[in-house]
Amino acid sequence: MPEPSPSPSEAPEGAAVFPLIPAELGVHPLLLAALHAYVFLNGSDPAIVHPAAAEEALHYLVTYFQRLHGPELRRVREDMATLAAFAKAEKWPAQQVRFLREFLAEHGIGQ
Repeated sequence: MPEPSPSPSEAPEGAAVFPLIPAELGVHPLLLAALHAYVFLNGSDPAIVHPAAAEEALHYLVTYFQRLHGPELRRVREDMATLAAFAKAEKWPAQQVRFLREFLAEHGIGQ
C-alpha cells in the first residue's frame, strides 16, 4: 500500500510553495489554484519537477490566462491587486510581492 502524501508542512526540500491565502480576502479560488500551480512548476528544483514538463505546463497555464477578457479579466486584475496588497501588509519577501504585481503584464495577460 502506498504511503500517504506528505502534508503541506512536509513539502520536500526544493519544492516551491506559495503561502496559503485566507478565504476572507475574497480572491477567486480558481485564480489561487492556478497561481499555486504556477509557483510550484516555475520555482521548484529540477529534482522535484522535470524542467521540460514544467515548461510545457507553464506555457498552457499562461495561454489560458491570456484568454481572459471583459469582466473576468477585471476580476483577475482586482484579485491580483488584492493579493499584492495583502502580501505587502503581511511583509512577504519583496520578490513575492513583485510577482503578484507584475504577473499579468509579464505574461501579456489582458493586452
